[in-house]
Amino acid sequence: MMRVGVVRNPRSHANQGRVHAPTPEGVRVVEPATREALGQELARFAEEKIDLLVIDGGDGTVRDVLGLTPSTFGDDMPMLAILPSGKTNVLAIDLGAPRDWRLEEALAAAAGAEPRIKIRAPLEVRFADGRPPLRGFFFGLGALVRATALSKRVNRMGVFQSLSVAVTLAGATLGALFGGARDQWRQGVAVKVAMDGEAQPAGERFVLLATALKRLPFNLKPFGEPREGLKVLDVDAPPQRLLRMLPTVLSGKEKPILEARGYRRRDPAALYASGQFDFVLDGEVFEGGKLALALGAPLRFVVG
Repeated sequence: MMRVGVVRNPRSHANQGRVHAPTPEGVRVVEPATREALGQELARFAEEKIDLLVIDGGDGTVRDVLGLTPSTFGDDMPMLAILPSGKTNVLAIDLGAPRDWRLEEALAAAAGAEPRIKIRAPLEVRFADGRPPLRGFFFGLGALVRATALSKRVNRMGVFQSLSVAVTLAGATLGALFGGARDQWRQGVAVKVAMDGEAQPAGERFVLLATALKRLPFNLKPFGEPREGLKVLDVDAPPQRLLRMLPTVLSGKEKPILEARGYRRRDPAALYASGQFDFVLDGEVFEGGKLALALGAPLRFVVG
């Protein structure tokens, strides 16, 4: 019998007030309230040698769980399944997981003779000051930090999922388009950036994005056409001719004028950033400093 562990976030948007079906035999569900409790539960799952780890929550829950799996599972990482019950579920969208995917459906998919598996390597953020590393799938600084604060206000209005992403992007874009050079949406962040040991152009950043995902909501392609690996978009501040450049950037088209205007796409093995800045990882804001960003070990996700 397949051994299954489920980490459920009861505070996730879709889980609030939901009545869950009885837990099947061989499945243990935990709802840890703290990071320490989460680590303890994951360690127990590792001792039990589970075959499948189900994460029932949004992108933040996935980030918190995956941040602890290297220290708990080591090289014996089980298969993963995502039940997208959060306010945003960008990883689930990339994997193609149904929005209403339930535990029993994920179990059936994993127990099949030839389960469908997609491989994704998470981003790993490591800090020079010794803070514990973070793992996630979408990193950003500059305008994305302000857009994240806007997204939380959008969520409080009752707008979630891909619509939340669309409303947030629209609000951030309008602010950047119609604000002056010193407007909060257009002003840059002073950060030194290097990729694969090579220093990038100096100056302030309007936005610096990185991802390990292949597909984003609404088929947006700011990093170019879908492909494997670490992908980066680096934009100078203030952004030049944003209204004209934006359609080209978001459609994934490659044009020489992008580089000339300070819109750079890169596929590095590693990115290094230093300065006094905040950054976003999968919807949560963290303090920056001096950090390195690279891909972690590939993970196996069961999909429906």
